[in-house]
This record gives sequence, C-alpha cells and structure tokens, in this order.
Amino acid sequence: MKWNKKHSERIREGKWPEANRKLKEFSPYFHGGKALDIACGLGGNSIYLAEHGFMVDAFDLSDAAISFLKEEGKKRQLPINPRVIDLTRLQGDELPQEAYDLVVQTYYLDRGIFPAVKEAVKAGGYFFMETYFLNPKDGGGHVSDKYKLKPQELLRQFQNWKILYFEENEHTGLQTILTQKW
Repeated sequence: MKWNKKHSERIREGKWPEANRKLKEFSPYFHGGKALDIACGLGGNSIYLAEHGFMVDAFDLSDAAISFLKEEGKKRQLPINPRVIDLTRLQGDELPQEAYDLVVQTYYLDRGIFPAVKEAVKAGGYFFMETYFLNPKDGGGHVSDKYKLKPQELLRQFQNWKILYFEENEHTGLQTILTQKW
C-alpha cells in the first residue's frame, strides 16, 4: 500500500511527525477535552493535542502509521487511541454524535465524510482543516485536482458555523479554516 510505504520510509529516515503550524497558532482557542485527528498519518497533530490536554482518537488507513503512533503514545504516556480506518468507507454511525471538542483534518479530502464530521463535533466545539485547493496559480502541483478543495469551499461547507479563521493562500496552495459549531 502506498501510504504504508510512504510512512515506513519517513520512520526509517527519522522524519518525525510535527503538528500543523496553523493548528499550533490556534491553540489558545482549545481547552482540552476529546479530539479526533482524521487521516492522522504519523500523528504529529495527535501527539501535540495529547500533550495539550486532549484525549485523542486518531484515524488513518496506514497500519504502519498507526503502529508508529501507538508506540509513540505509549512511550510518551499520552492519551491517544490510534485506529486503522479506511475513511473512504466511513459510515456516519461510526463516529459518535456530539462527542468531540475538536476535530482536525489536514491534507486529506473526502467530501463524503463532512456530514458525519459535523455531527461528531459538540456544540461549542471546533473544526480545523487545512488542505490543498484548486489554485489558479498552482499550475497543477503534485496533488490531483480531485483531492483539492474548490475556491471558498470550506466557507460554504461551514456557513452555518462561526468562522474564526479562513484563508486561501495562493502561494502555498492551501485552504485553511477554523470554525466553531454554534
């Protein structure tokens, strides 16, 4: 599997996971509780959140990534519950409703899970996402257009939530949102 190979190479090369820079900038909004890290990879966001007062559920397709995160969580004595889950097959009932104070999704796009994710966030809870978007200055880039957000897509997707931050950065090709459920 492509992702197992990619994550195994990163582990062998000693490329340890780091938390998303913008997520760290927004940390003053968060006060612990329960978090979900969707498509967690090697767990940079999960580790960061667990070190800052969250009990974290971490989902990824790669069993190599999940094994690494389990080991790191044990070693650091962090409250992380990593699980191998094929998010493309995620059913709405697999995510508990109104269970999370924070849901994080970085560099992964599957529009089909947005309804379940929205339901999983508690009232007053937060959703943070950063991923690629269809950027006219991009020239194609290294990510297929099918895995890129449309311009302003996250704003439309979360229009009924309180938008705390939104950016479409044409230089990085990233669309970022931090939003709070009413």
